[in-house]
Amino acid sequence: MTNKIKIVTDSSIQLTDEEAKKYEIHVVPLTIVIDKMIYTDGVNITRPEFMAKMAEAKNLPQTSQPSIGTFLDLYDELSADGSEILSVHMSHGLSGTVNAARQAAQISKAAVTVIDSEYIDRAMAFQVIEAAKLAQAGKERDEIIAAMEKIKEHTKLFLSVSSLNNLVKGGRLSKVSGLLSNLLNIKVVLKFEDNAIVPIHKGRGIKTINNFYNDLVNQMKETTAPILGIGISHADDLGLANKIKEQLNAIFPEISILVAPTSPVVATHTGAGALAVIFYTA
Repeated sequence: MTNKIKIVTDSSIQLTDEEAKKYEIHVVPLTIVIDKMIYTDGVNITRPEFMAKMAEAKNLPQTSQPSIGTFLDLYDELSADGSEILSVHMSHGLSGTVNAARQAAQISKAAVTVIDSEYIDRAMAFQVIEAAKLAQAGKERDEIIAAMEKIKEHTKLFLSVSSLNNLVKGGRLSKVSGLLSNLLNIKVVLKFEDNAIVPIHKGRGIKTINNFYNDLVNQMKETTAPILGIGISHADDLGLANKIKEQLNAIFPEISILVAPTSPVVATHTGAGALAVIFYTA
């Protein structure tokens, strides 16, 4: 009998409590600092509470990866019964979390394999949920990793921001593009690819964002490969999120589309009013 494989991830993931429980996914929280007050993501601050506190904050909040010791303790605890561990984390382009996990894995006596999902939010959840399902079905590590790799290769993440202030402050985009955008009320749509945020579309006013998502919905409708999963994450823009969900539900009635507030890791960089449409195909 092979040892069970247990799944670990971090709190930048977009995962419901029900999913985490059903698929036995262990989520390691990140730390958030807002005006010198320290919070533990999902433990003593919720996502809506974070948005409210960020709006009132004097400085841009900071998020920090879990400590090596936090990972090490969890790995040792989960492996006490002889289980292997698959630890899946957000893109190294956004955080050092995956590197902290790797360092902990090297120290731990447990058999730990650390995976960079090369994504974040619901895009990472697509991989993690599949890994957890396969682990529960008793599949081997290599088969699980291959399935995750396939999902990663077929995932797309599009993100719109209504202000570039936070992306500029956080060093994710150059100050020149930030000043230009704020001056001209330019809205930007970005794509996450190759571990980086890449601007792909810009224009004046909210109509730019609405038009982009209308086009994206039409493209998804026309896609030749079947779409297997869809998620919509937002930073205080539930109205637009629900509107897009309704459009997609009409086209893909068989897919359960999760609409939820994004994590503080994402919201810190995007600011309020951001929205992401994430999906993967067969």
